[in-house]
Amino acid sequence: MGLDIVLINPGDRGQVYQDLGKDYSAIEPPFWAAVIAAYLRNNGISVAIIDANAENIPPEETAARINGLNPLLSSVIVYGSQPSGSTQNMTIAGRICKALKENTSSKVAIGGLHPSALPRKTMEEEAVDFVIEGEGPYTLKGLSEALKGKRAFSEVPGLWYLDRGEVKNNPPAPLIKNLDEGLPLAAWDLLPMDRYRAHNWHCFDGIKNRTPYGAVYTSLGCPYSCVFCCINAPFGKPGIRYRSPGLVAKEIGLLADRHGIRNIKIVDELFVLDERHYMAILDLLDQRGYGLNIWAYARIDTIKTVHLHRMKKAGLNWLALGIESANPDVRDGASKRMRIKEIKNVVTAIQNAGIRVIGNFIFGLPDDTFETMQETFDMAVDLNCEFANFYCAMAYPGSRLFDIAVKEGWKFPDGWHGFSQHSYEMLPLPTKHLNAVEVLKFRDNAFHKYFEAPNYLKMIEGKFGRDVREHVQEMTKTRLKRKVLEDAP
Repeated sequence: MGLDIVLINPGDRGQVYQDLGKDYSAIEPPFWAAVIAAYLRNNGISVAIIDANAENIPPEETAARINGLNPLLSSVIVYGSQPSGSTQNMTIAGRICKALKENTSSKVAIGGLHPSALPRKTMEEEAVDFVIEGEGPYTLKGLSEALKGKRAFSEVPGLWYLDRGEVKNNPPAPLIKNLDEGLPLAAWDLLPMDRYRAHNWHCFDGIKNRTPYGAVYTSLGCPYSCVFCCINAPFGKPGIRYRSPGLVAKEIGLLADRHGIRNIKIVDELFVLDERHYMAILDLLDQRGYGLNIWAYARIDTIKTVHLHRMKKAGLNWLALGIESANPDVRDGASKRMRIKEIKNVVTAIQNAGIRVIGNFIFGLPDDTFETMQETFDMAVDLNCEFANFYCAMAYPGSRLFDIAVKEGWKFPDGWHGFSQHSYEMLPLPTKHLNAVEVLKFRDNAFHKYFEAPNYLKMIEGKFGRDVREHVQEMTKTRLKRKVLEDAP
C-alpha cells in the first residue's frame, strides 16, 4: 500500500534564471508545500514531498521516484518565491505532470497561484486529472477522501475535474479562518534541508554563509491592489490574515534549533504592515537570541521609524521596499502613491538603524516613457541602496494588468517560463509610448549601470568588504541572453 499524496515542488533554475541561477539566486524551501503537508498529516493523510527544484532533477526522475512511493495522488504545487514565480514555473510543472501521467499510475493534480488564476486554461492545457483552485489544504483533504470513495468529486470544494470528458468545477473552498490550524508548523522533516541557500545579497555580511536557509509565511494575502501584482489570486480578493506571533516564533525557533538555520526569509507579501503583528514576532525572536539574519517586504508608507532599532536588534537585517517608479503619474497609475522626498527619508532612516535596503524598481508600467524610466533609474542611483532589483512590467495571470493586456491584445511571451524576469524567452509589456524591446533593453542596461557604478562599488566595499565588491563584479560579468533582443532589427 502506497502513500495517500505526494506533493511536488517544480523548478528549472537554468530555464528561469539562465547563468544567474548557478551562484547568485536563492534556492528557497517550498514553505507552501511543507505547510500543506503538515495540515494533511494532522488530518490522518499520509504524505511525502519531492522538491524537484532543490534537487535539480528532471521530470522523468521525479516520476520514477513517485512510482516507488505508489501514491493515490501526485500534486504539483506551483508557488514561487515572488509574484512571478508561479507562472514562470508552469513550463516545468507541465512537463512534470506529463511525465507523471505517462510513467505512473497515480492521479495527477496541480495547484498554486497560477492554476488558481487560470484554472480552466490550466485544466485544458496540462496533462492533469484535477486542478486545485484556491489555497489548497481543504481541497486536497477532500480530494484524498474522494479518491478513497468516501465522497463524490462534485462535493470537493475548489476542485476542477473531468466528468465524461467535460471540464467541471465546484465552488471555491472557504478561505482558512484559523491560520494556526490551516497553516500549522510546516513539515520541514519532509524536505532536503541541506539543499537550500539564501540570495547572494541577503548574506553580504557573510557571503560564504548562505546555507542553510529557511522561508516562513506569517500572513496570507495583501490588502492593497497594485495593478501589476497577482498575489491575491488564490484568495479571490485583497485582504490579509495572520498566523499567531507565538506560532511563527516557534516555527523560526524550530528552524534555528533543529536545522541550524540563521538566514530566514519572511515570505509575506507585506510583513511590515500591522505593528501589533510584526513587532510581537520580532520581540519574541529578540528575547530568544537566535542571532538571525532575516529579510522581509515592506512599503515606504508602512515603515514606522520608531520601531527600526528594535527590528534590527531582533535580527531583521534587510527590508525589501516596493518603490517601483520615481514618477508620481506612472506610480499612481499603478495604484502606488508616494512622494520622492518621503522615499529618500524612509530609506535613510532604515539605513541609519543598521538595516540594509533592497529597492525594487519597475520599468515599463503603462504610462512609462524613456524619460520616466530614466527618472526611476536616476532615483535608484541617488538612493544607492545596498541592493536593487530592476523589473520589467509583466502581465502576470491573476493581476489586473493581465486583464488589461488580454483586452488590449498585447503579446505575451512564448511559453509560461517567458514570464521570468531573467529567462531567455522573457517578453515584457509595451507601454503607451514604448515597445517591449525598448523596455527590456533599458532594464538590462540599467542593471549593469547600477551594479558597475564606481559609487555603488565603493559603498559596497565600505560596508561589506572587498570580497563582496569582487562578488558583485563577478556577478555583472553574466549578461543575460534575450531572444527578443537578438531578433530585433
